[in-house]
Amino acid sequence: MIFHPTASVHDGSHHYPVRVYYEDTDAGGVVYHANYLRFAERARTEALRDLGVPHAEMTSQYGLMFMVRRVKVDYLGPARLDDSLVVITQPLAIRAASTDLRQRFVRIGEAGRDLVSLEIQLACVRLSDQRPARVPARWRDALVRLRDAGAPEDGREVAPVGAQ
Repeated sequence: MIFHPTASVHDGSHHYPVRVYYEDTDAGGVVYHANYLRFAERARTEALRDLGVPHAEMTSQYGLMFMVRRVKVDYLGPARLDDSLVVITQPLAIRAASTDLRQRFVRIGEAGRDLVSLEIQLACVRLSDQRPARVPARWRDALVRLRDAGAPEDGREVAPVGAQ
């Protein structure tokens, strides 16, 4: 369903590759609409992991988790069996207890043509009672670093995740 050999950060966004397998498609031969949400969650999870702040640490160290509060999905074009896609995750707003992200699905080799676009709000909540809580500083700082990683003024290329 997915592969993750070359996730990277470019222009203030995390890029996560996805391969479409037969199990991801519907009777019409295109990716079943709900599977984009699964792919998007994996891309968000890997973005945090690649930034050095995995979900599991937030849960074990702070008793907190990110919970989807709102999601808006625009389906703009189909992905098909064996397509290679990239999920581009970009922070839009980073607040004390929540963050807004944009996630776009693009077929590799067709830059500039979104197949699916999501806007998602994640709320930070306590595991004990699902009440809002402040995003821990490490996670907030990582999201700010990702957002601010775009277009360095000196023209240098942003290094792939893990190479820093």
